[in-house]
Amino acid sequence: MSEKLHITTERLTIRNLKPNDLEQFHEYRSNPDVTRFQGFDVMTLKESEEFIISMNRKSYGNPGEWVQYGIENNESKKLIGDCAIRLLEEDHDVAEIGITISPLHQKNGFAKEVMIGILKFLFDEKGIRRVVELTDVQNIASVKLLKSCGFRQEGHFIDNRYFKGELCSEYQFAMLKEEWDKIKQDLMDKF
Repeated sequence: MSEKLHITTERLTIRNLKPNDLEQFHEYRSNPDVTRFQGFDVMTLKESEEFIISMNRKSYGNPGEWVQYGIENNESKKLIGDCAIRLLEEDHDVAEIGITISPLHQKNGFAKEVMIGILKFLFDEKGIRRVVELTDVQNIASVKLLKSCGFRQEGHFIDNRYFKGELCSEYQFAMLKEEWDKIKQDLMDKF
């Protein structure tokens, strides 16, 4: 059964994208530095608008389907980034995730706060067994974030695919529910 998403952390709300997110969304999604390691390219204003409309039609819980959610600052009520969740089509209790924070809001601990909020939602509320994330080995910020949240590096895929016209290597990180259970209190105490 699919549903709209609403996760609240101390400073942030993770929720479905809205049409009035367009200005902030386009501001960072049109930045080449933001798109460097992402599975999307620089977006025009029209592409941003169409993307938000398409994501607003989707909801959590449809296996195989990526759904992008807005990350809203609770104080300013402005969009500061977005994140994505996909349940694997072949294994519905495994989720893949991704996070993008606007450069205007980076280095404030928001990505870690979002990650902890998503993990709590997936493991504690939805009973997900395993969460995975692939990241380019050159994406140092992502690697640091995943390690700081307790993810295990499971793989190092060397020159495993072409990405944006270049051969890239990736790390695969994962966390199991029982691993989350051991570290969650310590992670949440920091926020």
